[in-house]
Formats: sequence, structure tokens, C-alpha cells
Amino acid sequence: MSLHRIQKHPEYVEGCFGCKIGELEISTGAASSNGIPTAKAHDKELGSYYAAVRQGIEPISTKQKDIDAAVKFSNETGKAFDGNKLSV
Repeated sequence: MSLHRIQKHPEYVEGCFGCKIGELEISTGAASSNGIPTAKAHDKELGSYYAAVRQGIEPISTKQKDIDAAVKFSNETGKAFDGNKLSV
């Protein structure tokens, strides 16, 4: 129970601002990522992607795991990986 309702009136009163605000619930909203990267993480991934592309490597996507796999493959084989030539 909110402090307003303890001090003023124990029941909810329609039209009472104190009662209305006491019923509000805070959610994480935009702070909840649900798997969506933050701007900082996104910029880091794009930086890694562009660094790979400048080396002639073409990862399958801009996701960090795909970039890392393409760079690893390129380093192991000595040949630039080209994700565009893969057929799905």
C-alpha cells in the first residue's frame, strides 16, 4: 500500500491523483534488451565487420560470432572467407 493511502484514505478513490500515482508500476522499458545489442555493442560489431571487410574477408552477417568465424577460417586457410558465395 502506498504512503498516500496509508496517510489519507485506505481505499482507492477514483479521480484521486495520489491513488492513481500509487498504482503505477515501473517497467524496464527500453533498458530491457531482449537480445537487441546496445549502441555501444552494435558499434563494436560494425567496427569488427568493417575491419574484416578491409582485409578482404566477407562474413555471412554483421553478428560478432559470424565475423569471428570468418576471420578464424581465413587465418587457418590462408584464404579470405567469402560468405556471399555460400549457398543456403
